[in-house]
This record gives sequence, structure tokens and C-alpha cells, in this order.
Amino acid sequence: MNEPAKLAKDTVRIVPLGGLGEVGRNMTVFELNGKLLVIDCGVLFPEESQPGVDLILPDFEYIEDRLDDIEAIVLTHGHEDHIGAVPYLLRLKKDIPIIGSRLTLAFVEAKLSEHRIKPFTHEVVEGDIEQIGPFELEFVAVNHSIPDALAAMIRTVAGNILITGDFKMDQLPLDRRITDLRSFGRFGDEGVDLFMVDSTNAEVPGFTTHEVEIGPVLRQVFGQASGQIVVASFSSHVHRVQQVLDAAAANDRVVAFVGRSMVRNMGLAAELGYLEIPDGVVVDLKKIGNYPPEKRVFMSTGSQGEPMAVLSRIANQNHPKLSLEPGDTVVFASSLIPGNENSVFRLINSLMRLGAKVIHQGNARVHVSGHASAGELLYCYNTVEPAYVMPIHGEIRHLVANGALAVKTGVPAKNIMLCEDGFVVDLHDGKARIAGRVPCGYVYVDGSSVGDITEAELKDRRILGEEGFIALFAVVDTKKKQILSGPHIQARGMAEEESVFEEILPSVEQALQETLDEGGADNYRMQQAIRRTIGRWVSRKLRRRPMIIPTVVEV
Repeated sequence: MNEPAKLAKDTVRIVPLGGLGEVGRNMTVFELNGKLLVIDCGVLFPEESQPGVDLILPDFEYIEDRLDDIEAIVLTHGHEDHIGAVPYLLRLKKDIPIIGSRLTLAFVEAKLSEHRIKPFTHEVVEGDIEQIGPFELEFVAVNHSIPDALAAMIRTVAGNILITGDFKMDQLPLDRRITDLRSFGRFGDEGVDLFMVDSTNAEVPGFTTHEVEIGPVLRQVFGQASGQIVVASFSSHVHRVQQVLDAAAANDRVVAFVGRSMVRNMGLAAELGYLEIPDGVVVDLKKIGNYPPEKRVFMSTGSQGEPMAVLSRIANQNHPKLSLEPGDTVVFASSLIPGNENSVFRLINSLMRLGAKVIHQGNARVHVSGHASAGELLYCYNTVEPAYVMPIHGEIRHLVANGALAVKTGVPAKNIMLCEDGFVVDLHDGKARIAGRVPCGYVYVDGSSVGDITEAELKDRRILGEEGFIALFAVVDTKKKQILSGPHIQARGMAEEESVFEEILPSVEQALQETLDEGGADNYRMQQAIRRTIGRWVSRKLRRRPMIIPTVVEV
């Protein structure tokens, strides 16, 4: 698709810069009469095909030269895939206001402090109505796997937009804060022109299991465990940590938080009253060694197999303070993010190799989703009765399934805006249409480098990891047309001995000499002659396609 035409007056332009086509890096930009509103700004965690990458950010290029037009960043909740990229956006302009609930702001402020950024924040609660430039936002309570999640009704001159954020309709939540369907119905009566709906569980039939059903399972697992217990979950999953603390208290165990983000977030949650810690249950990691193994529980990060997270370091036996013994129990109390399957299964195998008993959602109900399944989404569509629907937050299969649910409830198929990152939807006078597409790629964080890693460099890393590396070196006198030294060859990451390459060295030398004899040979031509010769031989003889780096020194 082409880039969209210039935005007309009194038209809302909606541009998702992440979260449509993948599970993560959720970010949507709304534009109206020259002003911008950003909803969420999260990260995506890398897959195995992205070696060396720490995080993946939304592509800020679309708004980079319009930072002064941003009225605010509104955060629906405190998960990393919705707040993790905020520091990187605020590096570009530090005084953009951030709006969110109490716990969400606490999490993002702690994250920003690590980047030495002191933000301007504004706290809201469900029921609040805020005028943010040309946008009027009414905030609505929704239930999710983290407290204080919010949906938002965005009222504009162009029409009304209801965006759910991540949500489910758990009728028995731990914090007794259910999704406010009364407000959804009220918005439906008022008229919702565009409904932007969480799609993550749209393929799952029925209704999402209640969070309270996890508690009895954890208590049973803890009661049957004979040694140490390590529970891995997301560092922002307050409800799951609450269940672990309650299970530990019921089984006369103590809990130590492990991992910087886990310690930080649970400290904030307890301080703000979102986490109730039973007396004497939580102890410092340094002091848990005073208790016998059968009394210890470690609440850690690393449930997705992240190489540097706590659980992976335990499995690799290089964590400085925590090790497993045969008979210990490890519980994976979180979902499996698409793309992380192989990493998680390898981690499970490593833990079991150490003699640990591993409990995960495949063999016990130790996790329930934080997202609405198909039955709940159908309820929402029938309650809201939107004119247009834009599925958000999910892979393509999730978005398509969500759109199909909307059609079943009577939304015309032509009114389903099935989009990917960078698609542009314009809303004018209550009517929505796909207006074009803007460039929107992945932005990689690699250590202190942000956005410097390209797809070509990732391809080189994959080749190095999968096919190996060959370096060739030669010294030539171009005036005399002589090879003074070499070619010398070194190979790394290949099963073959370097002596194997002696067979091809005469051909490489001949190709280099022929290039010299042709006259006017420059360095590039000589390197290419070497690369072509060795490349063809390696492909034919060894069935490999390694990275080949020829170096020719002219004297």
C-alpha cells in the first residue's frame, strides 16, 4: 500500500507502530488536527533468529520529527510489552506527559529512574475523564493478570473509539476488580464507532479460567514438594506472586524474591497495597540460607528461557546464590510466549537433567491467561455493538480470529479493519477506512546500541552461528603483479580440520594471480576473486555457506 494522503481536518488517524502481527511492543498513535496521542509503548522480546538482541522496540520514525505534537503517552497497564519502550521514547523528549494508573506509573517510574529520566506523570483511576488536547478520554476498569489495568473510551469530533488494552472477564479476580461491562454497555448506547479489541486469546474457545483456581494447585504442589521450590513468572505478575506467597504461608515456607526486576516490582506492589505479604513469609535472599531446603521458596524471573534471567542461570549452574539439588521443584507459573517455545523446552530439559521436578502448564494448572477468550469477546461485541472493529494485540492468526468473532455478532465483514504494524486507519464522521501504510520496521536494542543493528547484520550473525567463518589473507605487489605471501586460510565454527582447505588453496592462488595479470586490479576485485573461488568450493565440497572474509594487502 502507498503512504496515506495528508490528513483531513476533523479526522482521526490511527497508526499502530507495534503489537499487530506479533505478541509484544504494543504502541498505537492517534492523530487529530495536528496533535498526537500515544497509547502504550512496549517492547518485544527477541526470538532465536535474532541472536545478540536484547529487546525490540516500536519504530519511532513516524513520530520522531513530531515529538512536540505529542500531548501524552497513555499506558493501559504495567506489563513490559506495554511500558518497556517508554524510556527509549523519552530519551528523544523527556517532558512528554505519562498518564496511567497508580501501579502502572510506579512500575514505569522505577524503570525510568534506571535511565536517569524523571518523568512528568499524571495518575488516573477508573471513572476519570481527562481532556488531552483534542481527545477526551474516559478510563474504565478492566481485569487482567496485573492490577490496575484500564481501557479507554476516546471521544473525538471524528467519532468514538473504545480501546480495551489487555483484558479478560474473570468474575472471581483476586483483587475483586472486574471488567466494567456496565460502562462498556453505556458506551455502546452512546455509540462506539471503532472498537479496538485485544486479540491474544481469540482462537481459544469458551472462557478464560479464573485466577483463583491457581491457588489450590500451588498449595498442593508446595505440600508435596520435599526440597527447595523455585517459581518462575513475569516480574510484574502481582496476582501470581500473591498466590505463591499464600501457598508458601499455608505450607510453612518462606519466600525470597530473586532477580532485580522481581525485587523492585514486588517491593513497589507491597508498598502501594497491591500485594499482601503474610507475616514472616518474605525473607531476604541473603538470609534464606538460614532455613532448611524444605522450607525455601524462590520467586524468580526467567520463565521464558531468557539467557541472562535467573532461571537460566540456575539451570546453567552459574547463579552466585542459588543452586538446585535432585528432588527440588521448579514451577513455571506463566504463559508460553509464541516464539519462545524452543528456549523454554531446552530450559526445562536442563532443569530436569539436574534432578529437578518441573511443573508447567502442560502437566498442571499453574497458569491461567490474562486475556479474554472467544466467549468473552463475543459478550463484548454484543454489549458494545460497534460500527467498526480493529483487532489489536496479537499475531495475524489472532487478529483474523478476532475479526471473525465480530462478524458472527453482526458487524459487517467490510467494517473489520484487519491491519498490521504501520497500517493507517482514518476515522471521519464515524466511518473508518484503511488509508495506507507507513514504514514500520523493528528497532533492535543490542547492549547500549539502539537501532544500529540491521536485518543484514542479523543475517550475518545467523550465518556465523549456523555456517561458520572463513578468513583468507594475502599480500600482493600490484606493480610487479606478484603474490608475496599467502593465500593463508583460517576457519572457525566448522567441523572440518583446516588441512581440508589445502585442496582449494592452489585454485585460490591461481584466481588471485589471474586477477593481477589482467592489470588494473583493485583491492575489491581481488577480494571478490578469492571469495568466489572459495565459496563455490565450500558449497560443492562441504555443503556449507559460511561467511567468507578475504583480506588483500597491497605493498
